[in-house]
Amino acid sequence: MGEVTENNSDMSVLQRIATSGVPLLKDYGLNGVICAVLLAIVIPLLLTSMFGKKTKKRAVQADVGGEAGLAMRNSRFSSLVQVPWEGATTMAALFEMASKKYYRRRCLGTRKLINREFVESADGRKFEKLHLGEYQWDTYAEAFNRACNFASGLIKMGHKLDSHAAIFSDTRAEWIIAAQGCFRQNLTVVTIYASLGEDALVHSLNETQVSTLICDSKQLKKLPAISSKLQSLRHIIYIEDEPVEAETLNQMNLWTTLSFTEVEELGKTSHIDARLPSSSDTAVIMYTSGSTGLPKGVMITHGNMVATTAAVMTIVPNLGMDDVYLAYLPLAHVFELAAETVMLASGTAIGYGSALTMTDTSNKIKKGTKGDVSVLKPTLMISVPAILDRIRDAVFKKVGEKGGLTKKLFDFAYNRNLAAIEGSWFGSWAPERMIWDNLIFKPIRAMLGGRVRFVLCGGAPLSSDTQRFMNICLGVPVGQGYGLTETCAGAAFSEWDDTSVGRVGPPLPCCYVKLVSWEEGGYTISDSPMPRGEVVVGGYSITKGYYNNDAKTNEVYKVDEKGMCWFYTGDIGQFHPDGCLEIIDRKKDIVKLQHGEYVSLGKVESALTTSNYVDSIMVYADPFHNYCVALVVPAHQALEKWAQDSGINYRDFEELCQNDQAIKEVQQSLSKRFKRCIVCFGLCATSCRWMGLYSSLMGRSQEACLKRLSLSVILVTLCEVDFGGLFGFASRKSWARRCRAILEVASKGTTSRQLLEINL
Repeated sequence: MGEVTENNSDMSVLQRIATSGVPLLKDYGLNGVICAVLLAIVIPLLLTSMFGKKTKKRAVQADVGGEAGLAMRNSRFSSLVQVPWEGATTMAALFEMASKKYYRRRCLGTRKLINREFVESADGRKFEKLHLGEYQWDTYAEAFNRACNFASGLIKMGHKLDSHAAIFSDTRAEWIIAAQGCFRQNLTVVTIYASLGEDALVHSLNETQVSTLICDSKQLKKLPAISSKLQSLRHIIYIEDEPVEAETLNQMNLWTTLSFTEVEELGKTSHIDARLPSSSDTAVIMYTSGSTGLPKGVMITHGNMVATTAAVMTIVPNLGMDDVYLAYLPLAHVFELAAETVMLASGTAIGYGSALTMTDTSNKIKKGTKGDVSVLKPTLMISVPAILDRIRDAVFKKVGEKGGLTKKLFDFAYNRNLAAIEGSWFGSWAPERMIWDNLIFKPIRAMLGGRVRFVLCGGAPLSSDTQRFMNICLGVPVGQGYGLTETCAGAAFSEWDDTSVGRVGPPLPCCYVKLVSWEEGGYTISDSPMPRGEVVVGGYSITKGYYNNDAKTNEVYKVDEKGMCWFYTGDIGQFHPDGCLEIIDRKKDIVKLQHGEYVSLGKVESALTTSNYVDSIMVYADPFHNYCVALVVPAHQALEKWAQDSGINYRDFEELCQNDQAIKEVQQSLSKRFKRCIVCFGLCATSCRWMGLYSSLMGRSQEACLKRLSLSVILVTLCEVDFGGLFGFASRKSWARRCRAILEVASKGTTSRQLLEINL
């Protein structure tokens, strides 16, 4: 059949195909098949031209006061929203009304601790492993009653109504109950990161004159060492998340110390009437992470919190009682606090977990037992880019290790779905996508419980690759949020039906977003094709300022002639034609080098982070020099895999990092990324000097690292320094003085290793 014989050897190729025995050709003929193929190509092209994606107007220009600029508001609302519903003007009122509305529904859930054990590794270190059971739930009515009891117990314990209470704990149900209890007595809550160092902790407590500290048992152990420095502290309430030794409690004799349960019981038997706040009262003094020195306390009012809550409730699609939310980010950060307030206002169940117990393979989960997402099966999550990046990297690594047909099938399905998401008519559509979802992506979705329908990401920019990974492998929209503590997390939020990447959406309905020209930096609202400038936010979500710091408050908070307060973020943004905001730079990240060139440190960092050999990075530039210095945490696995593939033998990772071939490999990788950064972003720089990896500094403090570098007289622009936290913030100002010492060594060219200069 279809053989070449004497009779058909002279036939054309098309004639041979037409006379072959292929059933499709027999039925429809060659012309019919050609027409079908042409239609398959032409119809999608016609549909694209006729029904191409129309630009949806997501924000419109607004007439506002203050400094001249281009202001936008959310197009779905003619005026700013202020409350989620009538009467919910404060955090206390919102929670009470929600508790009455959803009183039988699940509210706060915590996993039961079945067993705690310690596993010893080969090097003698001990690691805690937890066997956790099912979630145990308080209903909305029960959670509200606990908050009322805690409020009464707090006052009965001796807390004075004109003093502040602080919460110094990891995220947990007791955190929210304690905060809501304080709100019912119009007490301002001071929030402190559980990871904060001693100096910052003392500063936060003393500056706000905290008289009652609510902490978990882990933080309780830190207090005796700083007891002599705490000026106003009188009461300690500790959460019994793990046993507290009698010796620890004996060291608390300076203060009245009760457990969280004891305070609740005290309030249950000694009820005290609520002293409810007004919307203008300060609900929270939220301390920043202190990445640029001592932390600043931002004063957030009840009105700020409910305004952000009201705005976000209009963004998340079909938010309600059927949703389940996983809470694991720090409640001391405004992002998590705002998210949980939104959930409480919507009747959503909040299940508490942690980054160390989230999945079945998380560090603290006992082997063979389930992580938080497997048990809770959340429908809603918020995250920071670092966590989503790790999920993406873990999946791609696993697929790469399997290789063969598995990898080819994954890549094919991924690219088909990617084309569809990006609007191509040639991508996979409903029937085909269902096949790929069940065959390829279902196991990946099971990593997060299998029911997640919406993810909100904030805290730092999310890469387009990671956003697309979430869209495809989890099959969910990812909303990027933009906001600061000073704006009560509210500024801009991408909408669920916006599949674009790299943008943070239109202004939230509770605020205006304005671009103000920054002539010196070359960003103006008259720029083409899109207006650019410093991002300034005004509206109901703008906070009162910094506690006990009028100078800093007056620097960045401005009240216009109409009485509206505007916060100057220092970020550089641009408005897209549909009104969505994109953050493109930061004023303080731009440094002028010795020869007058401007360098955007954030963009350099973003470019260099794409190297497989980079785990974390901080770039520093000094105006008295003409090059940058980078401090980098090397990625162990990537470098060790390269060494294995290259046949390089080494005793330990430190020795590998001093290997000349390893240094050259990393230098070449960074050089490529740096040049790509120059092309994409138009950076101006004359040269950048790079040195070898130096890994023996892992786990040491920043100061100890740099001290050792100075003593060794080794220029280390790639060294193991763990300066990044969960949110990826770099402590630039606090490092400036120390980095300058490295720059001075670099300028002299004194080094025990040959210095490679990359001309850009």
